[in-house]
Amino acid sequence: MNFWLFKSEPDTWGWPDQLARGAAGEEWHGVRNYQARNNMRAMKIGDQGFFYHSNIGKEIVGIVEVCRESQPDSTTDDPRWDCVCLRAVRPLLRPVSLETCKVQPGLEEMVLIHNSRLSVQPVTPEQWKIICDLGGLG
Repeated sequence: MNFWLFKSEPDTWGWPDQLARGAAGEEWHGVRNYQARNNMRAMKIGDQGFFYHSNIGKEIVGIVEVCRESQPDSTTDDPRWDCVCLRAVRPLLRPVSLETCKVQPGLEEMVLIHNSRLSVQPVTPEQWKIICDLGGLG
């Protein structure tokens, strides 16, 4: 299993919206960045990711799971853009802020810290464990 981080502005699509989709999940559409698209193309069913509120809050608030592998993005006719489908797994008991990530030992190389604009990014197993511990899931 691989681990990822998915960024969304909570006033556009927040954790409550993701939860409301239930087991069916929701297409993670609208991504128009090649690196983020390529990350989604590498995902497999069962991979897990952090759900990150960007701009407002700037914190990891939940865990999602890939429930459909990459397919054409239904919001465009442009064949360059794909997306996966995600379902909510569980909230973090304590949200983990970007500021906490920046000062936490073991997270120095996290993509979120060095390329905070990338909307879909990989997370290492070590980073995953640290954040789960910080979020009360350890």
